[in-house]
Amino acid sequence: MEGVRQNTDRFRALVEAGVSISSELSLDALLQTLVEKAAELTGARYAALGVIDRAGTELERFVTTGIDPGAHAAIGDLPRGRGILGTLIREAKTLRLHDLTEDPRSAGIPPNHPPMHSFLGVPIVLRGVPYGNFYLTEKKGGEDFDDEDEEVVAHLASQAAVAIENARLYEAATGWSKQLESLNEVGNALATETDLDRLLDLIARRLRELLDARVVIVALPTGGDELRLAAVAGENADRLVDQTMTRSGSKSGRVLERAQSERTDSVLDDPDVDPEITRLLGARTGLWVPLVTRRGAIGVIAAHDKLGPDARFSDNDLRLAETFATRAAVAVDLSERFERDAFRRVIDALELERRRLSRELHDETGQALTSILLGLRALEDTLETEESRQATARLRELVVATLQDVRRLALELRPSALDDFGLVAAVEHLTTTFGEKSGMKVDFGAALGEERLPTEVETALYRIVQESLTNIAKHARAQRVSIALTKMEGSVKAVVEDDGQGFDPAATDGGFGLVGMGERLALLGGRLRIESSPGAGTTIAAEVPVQ
Repeated sequence: MEGVRQNTDRFRALVEAGVSISSELSLDALLQTLVEKAAELTGARYAALGVIDRAGTELERFVTTGIDPGAHAAIGDLPRGRGILGTLIREAKTLRLHDLTEDPRSAGIPPNHPPMHSFLGVPIVLRGVPYGNFYLTEKKGGEDFDDEDEEVVAHLASQAAVAIENARLYEAATGWSKQLESLNEVGNALATETDLDRLLDLIARRLRELLDARVVIVALPTGGDELRLAAVAGENADRLVDQTMTRSGSKSGRVLERAQSERTDSVLDDPDVDPEITRLLGARTGLWVPLVTRRGAIGVIAAHDKLGPDARFSDNDLRLAETFATRAAVAVDLSERFERDAFRRVIDALELERRRLSRELHDETGQALTSILLGLRALEDTLETEESRQATARLRELVVATLQDVRRLALELRPSALDDFGLVAAVEHLTTTFGEKSGMKVDFGAALGEERLPTEVETALYRIVQESLTNIAKHARAQRVSIALTKMEGSVKAVVEDDGQGFDPAATDGGFGLVGMGERLALLGGRLRIESSPGAGTTIAAEVPVQ
């Protein structure tokens, strides 16, 4: 009768454990209940349940019963899955021991741990997938655990496996729901938000929430060898945003160059990571994802240090960051296109206004001044006194000087030769005039062939040469200037060189109209190269692709 009653009690306890699974919403509370039931039904003094992480290598949860808080504090950190616990993780087989201390695999038990001898380990498995293990020790009366104990714990293990799988499925579903909500929010912002920094800040904040990272950064190239932290979410965000770092000396710069995502579990062991940036961010782990468009990589998203005991990012985290990087790339690309289109409209409007003013000065103002000259000459013949004739002559000289200034201004605004005869004729006239006014020796050569270049290309290269000569006259103190126009396969190039005092391009802060030159060429898919150093002259090379 005693055995029947024990079996009935055990059956009732197992039924109660099954009811707990369907009624308890908290996984930790449910696992605690199962551990306590296992200890109660087997007569174990100590019991624990370890949940294996998704990688299947160590324990992510460890629930115990029988050890009071004081003993917990004395033991220290919870086990991660080494020694005998590691054996159960690797082999996922039931293990019964008469004396745990006599098994060589039990090494690594921490100091202050209570003595444990009899041992029962039962894997928590569902459909062949291991989720964790039950660990029971110190059966009452010093007895060994038996087959009935193993059967009871195995039943509890199957219930625990269902609970863990359901919790992970719920966690995954909740995660996907949050991801979809965040992606939908970002998608809506792409359609409505025009401020790029605000949009990137939204992307950084939402990605940080989903990754559970300490800090997420969006870095964009800002000219030269620098990356600007355009958006920062997390620790010290206000202090870090708008800071710059070098491209060549940073992990972000190398990821931008390679256009490939990277992840590291220890930034200190990664040779690409800049130690200064690591100290600035206080980073231990990291992942980096490039913002890629058809034009190539245009920025980088970086995340550092998952919150919690394990700071490492997973492959799923990397894929999630790549999804957000795609949205960020669209945002940056749209913003840059909008800026280019706006700048192109400004340039087109400016050139149109220059052309209108040039023709107006040449045709209307110039003709009016010429008519005044003719009238003054006719007036001179009618004057009787020498004093009147001298006054008229002085007035005529003033009109002549004004007419010359008007023609010069009209030429600078928009030379008619550029529209009528093309780039070579316009630059040739420009260099001749420049040499006469400045006293510098100017060499000019052109090899563009007979065919005219597209109007926008001719205009851009003419303005580059014109701006370069203006800079030389103002700043270079040069004696000799060389200008060359050449056409190669697929591109046309304008090179302006001088033997002046030179300058440090990195220290100009966009002066001398260099930013405007580069932006004008960028509209045409071209590029500007500047070579100069103090005392060594300057070379400005502009190259534009042509069909």
